[in-house]
Amino acid sequence: MTTKTIVFPAPGEAELRETELKPLRADQVRVRMEYSVISAGTERACLLGMENTVDHFPVYPGYSGIGRVTEVGEDGGDLSPGDRVLAYHGRHTLYNTVLRQNATKVQDEALDSLDASLVIIASMGLGGVRKLELEIGESALVMGLGLLGIFSVQFCRLNGAYPVIAADPDPVRRELALRLGADLALDPTEEGFPLRVREATGGRGVNACVEVTGAAAALKEALSCMALCGRVALLGCTRVSDCPIDFYREVHRPGIRLIGAHNFIPRPKFESSPHNWTHQDDCRAILRLLSAGRIRTRPVISRTVSPEDAPSVYRELAESKAFPLGTVFDWREMI
Repeated sequence: MTTKTIVFPAPGEAELRETELKPLRADQVRVRMEYSVISAGTERACLLGMENTVDHFPVYPGYSGIGRVTEVGEDGGDLSPGDRVLAYHGRHTLYNTVLRQNATKVQDEALDSLDASLVIIASMGLGGVRKLELEIGESALVMGLGLLGIFSVQFCRLNGAYPVIAADPDPVRRELALRLGADLALDPTEEGFPLRVREATGGRGVNACVEVTGAAAALKEALSCMALCGRVALLGCTRVSDCPIDFYREVHRPGIRLIGAHNFIPRPKFESSPHNWTHQDDCRAILRLLSAGRIRTRPVISRTVSPEDAPSVYRELAESKAFPLGTVFDWREMI
């Protein structure tokens, strides 16, 4: 049996290939995909072979999507063919084969698959916010308003942060952040940015920050906005370390905590605990919040595209600094 899969065969190149499906193991399920979402920052870095990414090609991108189970291994647990599931760390492909523990069942059949397709990406934003251990009334700053940043804004608000300050050079993304719960949206490249943040927090600076850009220059800017003993969750994957940071003056002396917030570590596999939930528990929580209208994904989706357009879409991602937020592959008509 074969499937159609998006592949990066070499740096800067993308194509849709027909690939062979391996036999299903006992601990796996097969999923016929409906949608998969481009994680622009991660996938651009992998496409271009940037620092702290894979060191070989071909690369098979993608990790957030939704579809229907077509086949279940012997250890498939409570999943059955026809169940709609989130496919965690699947690929951009028509048929995904994932571990049973990476398939989260969508209980609410009324929930649109297009909305739910972003839940896995949203869970990574939630993981970063959880690590800040926010308390009601603390101020929060989100640096970078890509997909993870936009969801981090919503989760900071749900956690009771006030004010929630969003920062990004793109005015369209700043406007979106305001629509989705930010109290203030600023351009971090404008002169006086740290002063405006401090003014918005009564002169103290922010208690907590989600740094989503992965850029050392953005982290340095964020550190200039922090209150004493503030916390910074490093959610963005650092690709470029081109800006020196005076760790004594900017971290050690003011008592700032830098928290590694990579999705893999130290997220538990089986049992959730306060501020440190399993991937599946986070996804289930987001699905419930989405069904209840407490968070929103549809405003984050800019466009759906055919997988057959992958070469031009990834060419745009490699070359453009204004790649549309929320680009989703629609696999429903693919044969």
